[in-house]
Amino acid sequence: MSTDSILLKVEGLVSGYGQSQVLYGMRLRIDAGQCVTLLGRNGMGKTTTIKSIMGMHPVWQGQVQFNGANIQNLPSHRVAQRGVGLVPEGRQIFPNLSVEENLVATAADRRKKSNPWTLSRVYELFPRLQERAGNFGNQLSGGEQQMLAISRALMTNPELLILDEATEGLSPLVRQEIWTALALLRREGMSILVIDKNLAPLLRLADRHYIVEKGQIVWEGDSDALGADPDARQKHLGA
Repeated sequence: MSTDSILLKVEGLVSGYGQSQVLYGMRLRIDAGQCVTLLGRNGMGKTTTIKSIMGMHPVWQGQVQFNGANIQNLPSHRVAQRGVGLVPEGRQIFPNLSVEENLVATAADRRKKSNPWTLSRVYELFPRLQERAGNFGNQLSGGEQQMLAISRALMTNPELLILDEATEGLSPLVRQEIWTALALLRREGMSILVIDKNLAPLLRLADRHYIVEKGQIVWEGDSDALGADPDARQKHLGA
C-alpha cells in the first residue's frame, strides 16, 4: 500500500513508569479502513501503548504519526481533536450525567463528514441507549456503560476508534451486541484498533493482529495466519 493509506504509524515507541521501562520499541501500523488488534497477556504493555498514542502517557523515545503528522506527547485533547476516539479500559463515563448528556458533552464534527455520528445514529446502533437516555451513567449496567462509552467516542466523529478491553466483564449476549456493532462500523469504513481477550470474534473482525510480549511485538499477521498458528496462540496468548 502507498504511504497515503497509512492512518496511524507507531515506530520505536519506548516508555514506562518512573524508572521501570514498559515499552521496548513498540511498533504498529493501521491503514485507513483497517481493523487491527493488539493482543497479549495482562501486563505486557498494551494499555501503555494506547495511553502513549493518546497523549495520556509520556513517550520517552519513538514516533507516533497520525495522518502523516507527529502526535507523540501532544495533550490528549489535541489527539482527540485530530480524529482519534478512545473507548478506555474501565469505560470512564460520567456517572452523574444522563446518557444523553454523556453523548453530547464531547460531541463534535470537525471534519464535516457526509454522514456524521449524531444522537439518532448512535441510538440506531444501540437502541438500548435511547431507552435509557434519561438515566444517569451510574444507573446503567456494565454492558450499557460500554455501549455508551463506544457511542460517546463515535460522537466525536473520529477517523480512528480505539477500544481498550472492548468486551471485558460483559455477558456473552452483550459481547455479541458489541461485536455486531464493531462489524457494522468496519463495513462502513471506520478504522479500528482493538484490545480484547476474545480471540474468535477478533479473528472474524480484524484485518491484522499484533501480539505484544514484554513491551514489544513478537508476532504479526492476518487472521488466516493467526488462526493457522496454534503455537503462537498458545505461547503468547494461552489460547
